[in-house]
Amino acid sequence: MTSIRKQARVAGLWYLAMVPFAPLRLIYIPGKLFVSGNAAATANNIAAHEWLFRLGIACDLVTGTLALGLSLALYRLLKRVNEGLAVLMVILGGLMVAPIYFVNTINDAAALLLARGADFLSVFDKPQRDALAMLFLRLHHQGVVANQIFWGLWLFPMAVLVYRSRFLPRFLGVWLVINGFAHLVASGTGLLFPQYEDMVGTIVFPAQLGEIAFMLWLLIMGAKEQTLPEPAPG
Repeated sequence: MTSIRKQARVAGLWYLAMVPFAPLRLIYIPGKLFVSGNAAATANNIAAHEWLFRLGIACDLVTGTLALGLSLALYRLLKRVNEGLAVLMVILGGLMVAPIYFVNTINDAAALLLARGADFLSVFDKPQRDALAMLFLRLHHQGVVANQIFWGLWLFPMAVLVYRSRFLPRFLGVWLVINGFAHLVASGTGLLFPQYEDMVGTIVFPAQLGEIAFMLWLLIMGAKEQTLPEPAPG
């Protein structure tokens, strides 16, 4: 396996490693445990499925770590195209995203403590604890919405690098730009018009498959080996 193709496959493997972890807390656990508008039922579900909820906290930590690894793997692959853009990609997709994942676990940890009703929380009655647990879950969601801004922004320098690379197909670069705008539209809706967040998310979902296509291309096809000049200055 040639060097550039190997680097592409390694980046694809970093992408693939995120697949079991990221959707668990973002999609599966909210669908399984959270009851919209019902704080008591949500808190009871969290307490009854504590192990699953703790697993979601662990998945956030793992996903944040993998985001750093992925951004560095893509940097190694794409820095030969333009090092400045590759650095910007790492900042937006790794150094900005990972801390939000890590800090956001505090909200879930607080929600879990409230749902379990630890002894030192006895000054609050159960409806109050349930309402506070729901508050921290909402704060976690707002952290996800904020992170989605960076999920979108990091795709723009990546898309330019892919488009210019000559060892990856240009259509992937175009799709990544569309994917980036889709993330920004979804996150902007969540921040400004939360009542339409689910509807807009459903509409833009097909555009968000650009990263999946990119991951599959890296894993299956790799990258075309060629002799390239030194990285362009930022």
